[in-house]
Amino acid sequence: MAILRCTRKLLNEIKIEPFENNELLDEFGSWHCNLLRIDRRKCVLFTHDQTLYSFLVQGLTKPDFMNFNEVFREKLFKNLLNEQLPQNQIERFLTNNQIIEYTKTNNRSVLGSMNDMTFQLKYKIQDIGGLVDANILELNRDLNRTPMSALKEIFSIDALKRFLGIPIR
Repeated sequence: MAILRCTRKLLNEIKIEPFENNELLDEFGSWHCNLLRIDRRKCVLFTHDQTLYSFLVQGLTKPDFMNFNEVFREKLFKNLLNEQLPQNQIERFLTNNQIIEYTKTNNRSVLGSMNDMTFQLKYKIQDIGGLVDANILELNRDLNRTPMSALKEIFSIDALKRFLGIPIR
């Protein structure tokens, strides 16, 4: 089961009442999510609580917010494929994220890391020339190779690989 721990802005956008049980049911599927505006477009940054593995989803519209579960699972799949993780680990990750509950954020450390990533993303997107010219998969790949002081591993991709039991090179 996945728990998407959403900021108030995002909960208002997806129009879902948060699940009140804020306990961590499964560290595999615990994510924090935040609604951002970049180049006047609605974007959502997803960050895995345990590893800080993150990905940005850009240009969301009303139908996307109505089908938020599918958007999350599809973009997670695409980003994990782009990381060239073993197929069985991707399937394991997706299987554990089939059922999705929504709740409020509960970890200031994760939110602080997300704020840092947001700053980095906005700078990189501006440097590229805007969101329209950005290759989001490559941007997400770079984001997960940015040093994070909140991790034992330096990079969130290495923390994700260790979490999944994949040897780090």
